Amino acid sequence: MSNLITRNSDGVFIIAATPFDESGAIDYDSTDRMVDFYLETGVSGMTILGIMGEAPKMAGDEAQKFAAHVLERVAGRVPVVVGVSAAGLDNMARLTATVMDAGAGGVMVAPQPGLVTEVKLKNYMAQVCDALGDTPICFQDYPQTTGVQVSVETILGLTVDHPQIVMLKHEDWPGLTKLSRVRAESGTDDVPRLSILTGNSALFLAQEMQRGADGAMTGFAYPEMLVQVVARHKAGDVDGAEDLFDAYLPMVRYEQQLGLGLAIRKEVLRRRGVIASNKVRAPGPAMTARDHEELTRLMTRLEKRLGELG
Repeated sequence: MSNLITRNSDGVFIIAATPFDESGAIDYDSTDRMVDFYLETGVSGMTILGIMGEAPKMAGDEAQKFAAHVLERVAGRVPVVVGVSAAGLDNMARLTATVMDAGAGGVMVAPQPGLVTEVKLKNYMAQVCDALGDTPICFQDYPQTTGVQVSVETILGLTVDHPQIVMLKHEDWPGLTKLSRVRAESGTDDVPRLSILTGNSALFLAQEMQRGADGAMTGFAYPEMLVQVVARHKAGDVDGAEDLFDAYLPMVRYEQQLGLGLAIRKEVLRRRGVIASNKVRAPGPAMTARDHEELTRLMTRLEKRLGELG
């Protein structure tokens, strides 16, 4: 029995980068270091083959091999969610079956771009759930990328109609009121509880925890911050959680730059000794010399600030 995601999953599910070498091939030695690093920081789970994992730039067999490698390295210590969003349901079902057999804890599905009405979205998710069977699903609500607007009523309806939808990856923006409503209106007599993990590079993590999120699912290059902020909040130290978050906020914000963010994140992981190269597959962003200088300054200031906080 693998470590499956549930309606009560919480903590930090770190979104993993996919390490490449300078030629653009998957770097499996760096992958092992990255998995070990994430686990050492205390994450509750991992998410692979997401948008940040450059999944759209990987061939199908390559994605399967990478997923199998990560799952073997994790060895059931935490649940691993695998992004399986694809244009074709057959490919989605095939990848899902493969990763679940290899020990994944569930899959993440985002709506296909172009589902401009809620009826189309509901029909699409019904087909997805039918194709994937009883596999636990994390539904990704990320309209800034998909272009698909999803109402609170539809999110609640999906988890009522399809019991395998157990988790919401909440990334709508502005989305705090939406988060409050999903939390308040689920876990009732009519609507089962939904695990809510938040994204958007953790930009609003402190507020999201205060609104009832169960934790974070994002890829910030200092996962220990995410883990500690969530833990402090759950322990009732709301101000302490926010103080720690504030120390990292300049770095969170710098990483949030659309387009360039992944290159920055990979470079921070490289500087921290986690991966060997900051390579982003083409077409992808690259940092300039000035970007590198800026990052050095931010990392130095962060270390100083953390020292002051003790």
